[in-house]
Amino acid sequence: MLRVIYNSLWYPALPFALAAAGARDRQDRRERMGAITLAPNGAGPRIWIHASSVGEVEAIRPVAAGLHRELDGARIVVTTMTATGRDAARRRIPCAAVCALAPLDCPATVRRFLRGVRPSLVLIGETELWPNYFIEARRAGARVAIVNGRISARSLRRYRRAKSLFGHALGSAHLILAQSEEDAHRYAALGAARDRITVTGNTKFDVSFAGEEVVLRDALARFAAGRPLLVAGSTAPGEEAIVIAAWQTLRTRFPALALVLAPRHPARTPEVEATLRAAGAAYLRASTLETAAPPGEDVSVLLLDTMGELRGMYRRASVAFVGGSMIAGRGGQNVGEPAAISAPVLFGPFHENQRAMATALVDSGGGVIVRDASELAQQCARWLNDERARTGAGLRAKAAAESAGGAARATIEHLRRLATGG
Repeated sequence: MLRVIYNSLWYPALPFALAAAGARDRQDRRERMGAITLAPNGAGPRIWIHASSVGEVEAIRPVAAGLHRELDGARIVVTTMTATGRDAARRRIPCAAVCALAPLDCPATVRRFLRGVRPSLVLIGETELWPNYFIEARRAGARVAIVNGRISARSLRRYRRAKSLFGHALGSAHLILAQSEEDAHRYAALGAARDRITVTGNTKFDVSFAGEEVVLRDALARFAAGRPLLVAGSTAPGEEAIVIAAWQTLRTRFPALALVLAPRHPARTPEVEATLRAAGAAYLRASTLETAAPPGEDVSVLLLDTMGELRGMYRRASVAFVGGSMIAGRGGQNVGEPAAISAPVLFGPFHENQRAMATALVDSGGGVIVRDASELAQQCARWLNDERARTGAGLRAKAAAESAGGAARATIEHLRRLATGG
């Protein structure tokens, strides 16, 4: 009954849902309405991979590449909830035949999408529990799996209010690859069969991709050259002011220290610019480095308002701070990314979405939890003042990331068997 009510609400709400989902032009609307066609091409498996946004695209990338490599003739369709995620998928998953906005979770649109793509394997990333994706894909004959599965305690409480609906969706999954034992227990509590749940870890921390050569464009390389760098990545509202205050304190002791601010969502650039101006901090925007007039002073703050360049800046970091963690409600961003390339890592106390990796970093001494601007400045100063300690922390961070690796290989093997019936 709950599923009937859930689905019946969609039809009068579709125009509003399209607007809320950011469908701004005809192609976006077609994608949201499931109008995707994967042309016939060989007899290999068709795989639909759904991720939420940029971070989930990055996590699923080694899985997509591995399946494309190991399943002869595989054709992959990647969908995302956001346009920035779609753009990231086009850049970062070149083996995908199609990258598109995800269909609305309405039976008619999902069925239309499935008819156009005809997937034999459907992979749903992380927290994306859209009931019709699971139920309709299973009904269409696809094998369905959750990859990098994660449910927070708060989400579990919310899902339990509609347990029959979400339990039905999870019952349609052939396999749930969870990030941790805690996540596995939460899936089971929501109604998933325990014998279909396996803990494989988080493919975001796969270090086989960490060694990739990342070439910074010349303008960014010039900014980073010859000076220590504090890189604050994936910051959320309220965190930029904390980081700027810490950097301004540090500059009294380390006048050469430069700051890179990379907000999680580049659309927040005007808001971050206002914060920088309020703090009296002169800055450059990464998007205009080549065209902007030379500044009248040696500017030491770079606002990274572009996509796909944070990893390269992490490689130049003396110290990295990973955002989404200083203020409650976001759960933290990927602390494993800078760790995997030997940067010592700082992050806030609200990192529940990254708990396993964060714990490994703290236990190894490669990462430290900081709670405010004062603690952020103090820990940065310790590492900036002692090159040996900073280098050692970076190496321990990398070792912790490597010990958490292997999730991609395990995930690919489980999915290969699922796809081939092995």
